[in-house]
Amino acid sequence: MRLKDKVIIVTGSTKGIGRSIAERCVAEGARVLVHGRDRADGEALVAKLGSAAALHIDDLADPGCPARLVEAAMAAFGRIDSVVNNAAIVSRSDLSNATVEDFDYTMAVNLRAPLFLTQAALPQLKANHGCVLNIGSINGHSGEPTFLNYAVSKGGLQTLSRNLANVHGTDLVRFTHFNVGWVLTDNESAKQIAQGMPVDWADNVPPLHAPSGKLIMPETIAAAAVYWLSDESKPITGTVMELEQFSVYGRNPVKTDN
Repeated sequence: MRLKDKVIIVTGSTKGIGRSIAERCVAEGARVLVHGRDRADGEALVAKLGSAAALHIDDLADPGCPARLVEAAMAAFGRIDSVVNNAAIVSRSDLSNATVEDFDYTMAVNLRAPLFLTQAALPQLKANHGCVLNIGSINGHSGEPTFLNYAVSKGGLQTLSRNLANVHGTDLVRFTHFNVGWVLTDNESAKQIAQGMPVDWADNVPPLHAPSGKLIMPETIAAAAVYWLSDESKPITGTVMELEQFSVYGRNPVKTDN
């Protein structure tokens, strides 16, 4: 029980990586505030997790959402030990079709909300010597051709993680940042099929993208999260981790699928 009695807010936890993190945290003894926009999925997850979980349905694009998340966690569990900023909008855009509306919405959810949720939770994080885990992306280094807004938001999130780790080390509040590679979530699978890929596309991913033959699973990210949310990782802060199948720095992509 590596997270026994800790209270953790996990944004975007009704689906995908966030759901896996919430499930693993409860399995390790934590109590979790589940957050998302899909009430049916959220209620199903909380029913599965039992009394160790509470649900808050809200839109992170609303500036008032971060404060409401903190209020909900305090009402349900009476304290906050950790925040996992996982929720994100994966918008498709490039310089030719980027719009102000999409840019602002992506930044509001992916960057502004983590900043102000951390701000709202900071008194509790300081009191409990807690931690924040920000779920970024390898796209934050430069991004793919059609991920302009998303890449910019994740680059900003990485800078936010490093800035807050530097500033709040003396508060004994720790910050960790994951730059996650291609993960096989239900949403990703459905998106690829909608774009014309066959139903079994995930079983035939080229080695260029997945040298192991399979994409990363959400459970793998959740397993890594446990260490950084636990007291085992104290007093380390400011760590930025690449959770990807290739070495990101210095990578020279193979020129063949063999």
